[in-house]
Amino acid sequence: MGDQTKREAARLVDRVIEEVAAWPHVNTNEHRFEGREFTLGPREVGHVHRWGIVDVPFTKRLRETLVEDGKTEKHHVVPESGWTTYYIKGEEDVERAIWLLRLSYLYHVNNLKKTPAGAEKFENVDVADELAELEISDDVRAAFERRGLPQ
Repeated sequence: MGDQTKREAARLVDRVIEEVAAWPHVNTNEHRFEGREFTLGPREVGHVHRWGIVDVPFTKRLRETLVEDGKTEKHHVVPESGWTTYYIKGEEDVERAIWLLRLSYLYHVNNLKKTPAGAEKFENVDVADELAELEISDDVRAAFERRGLPQ
């Protein structure tokens, strides 16, 4: 990867970091291999690497559905896990990377809202409405609902 390509990848990744870091209660931390990690408490929403790789954890069922829908790929190192890998190669990939990270965020918020502390902390995040805005497929919705998506 040439210097100009590295700078462009870093610029695009910075756009993702700026967006995700602004979400309610998201913390950012350093991640290995020139990465930035996004967490909700102890839960990792995902992480990005400076050279344009976005890794996002999902349940295996949700990951399989996203791969089948062509939204992402199996993780480049641990393909049998629930992790996905998405490559930011150009401007058009930034929104998809944010979309995947938002889906992961909503998955964790949905589960955290089932606790008293989480219900209060995330009272202003309407998971069902946001999933509708993401225009998820029926298959992705079914994988989400398996874990008790609010109606």
